[in-house]
Amino acid sequence: MNTPTPHITAQKGDFAKTVLMPGDPLRAKFIAETYLENPVLVNSVRGINGFTGTYKGKKVSVMASGMGMPSIGIYSYELFNGYDVDNIIRIGTAGAIVEDLKIRDVVIGMGACTNSNFASQYELPGTYAPIASYKLLRKAVEIAERMGDVNYRVGNILSSDTFYDDSMGTTKWGKMGVLAVEMEAAALYMNAARSGKNALAICTISDNIVTGEATTAEERQTSFHKMMELALDIAVEMAD
Repeated sequence: MNTPTPHITAQKGDFAKTVLMPGDPLRAKFIAETYLENPVLVNSVRGINGFTGTYKGKKVSVMASGMGMPSIGIYSYELFNGYDVDNIIRIGTAGAIVEDLKIRDVVIGMGACTNSNFASQYELPGTYAPIASYKLLRKAVEIAERMGDVNYRVGNILSSDTFYDDSMGTTKWGKMGVLAVEMEAAALYMNAARSGKNALAICTISDNIVTGEATTAEERQTSFHKMMELALDIAVEMAD
């Protein structure tokens, strides 16, 4: 794939092998300015901020994905196939659909159910089950255990094409052990599989659809530090 790509103006080598990918461009900017040493803006097309700097001496990048599977589908595809990125870690928010998940708990997405038609492009003779890359999943659990102060769960998540669901059927997934709903992971996992690369979604619970607990937009943008630090430490260890 030729670079620059249609949606990223960076040059080859501008991105690290591991890219952290929040949905919100302002969260990408916050992470870069808060955690990275000497961050450089390498992409700003359509306001999708991408930065590269160092964290604990290792090269790390962070770039927004925008909202939804079509958006992360574009950016992750171009990073994997145009910029030789090996690992993308989605760091975002999710709504709990089981009662015992609390605000600011962290969910590590082992698999991603979806109501999206994204997988139809592969013309598979059945239903594809998008899953995380085990090497990233294992690393996330190891680091979370070392951190000691991360309330985390590993399990299935739901990647939904709809935020406002007219059928009000989201919580039905909880009956099948699905922990939380978000809007990007399934497409990221499929792009990684097709590209022979690695992907993981780490989401902080921003609200609970069952109990009604919720955080503010400002809190979602800036306060989920444990998730950010967990993902950054994964990036460092993947660079070793």
